[in-house]
Amino acid sequence: ILNAARRHAGASDSLTGITFVTSGLGGMSGAQAKAAVIAGAACSVSEINPHAAHKRHNQGWLSTTAKDVDDAIDQMLNSKKLGKAISIGHIGNVVDLLERMVERKVVPDLLSDQTSLHNPWQGGYYPVTLTFEEGKEMMTSNPQSFKSEVQESLRRHASAVNALTASGTYFW
Repeated sequence: ILNAARRHAGASDSLTGITFVTSGLGGMSGAQAKAAVIAGAACSVSEINPHAAHKRHNQGWLSTTAKDVDDAIDQMLNSKKLGKAISIGHIGNVVDLLERMVERKVVPDLLSDQTSLHNPWQGGYYPVTLTFEEGKEMMTSNPQSFKSEVQESLRRHASAVNALTASGTYFW
């Protein structure tokens, strides 16, 4: 994260004043969120599974949580303004967060993704149109519809990433 910020956001030894957005707090734990705070960034991490987000917060990987995209964005921007390191666990789908950033013209400095796209049809990625519980249900009761919903969400995800990178965000 620090090297990406040095190379693409003009940072030196600290990420103070740098915003970083990512997703996924499952098997990868909260390593990127913790690294962002250690380096001084204002970080928002989306996680669709409320249990995983609360677990990472309780374990100390996250500074706080937010259920609403605007709250997550506002906390991140306020922390950036104050030069405060923070990791905000946005409980929800990263597509909602990214699309709202595009709508609000919020351009994070750094953007990555930790969703398990190596296994999108069996819980590695959840459709933006469904809650976590609805997605789990559809995955088992109607896997073909689940796959179709995931594919549409991935298109929206890519579109939001493309819009942010076109505005200056560095994505990896």
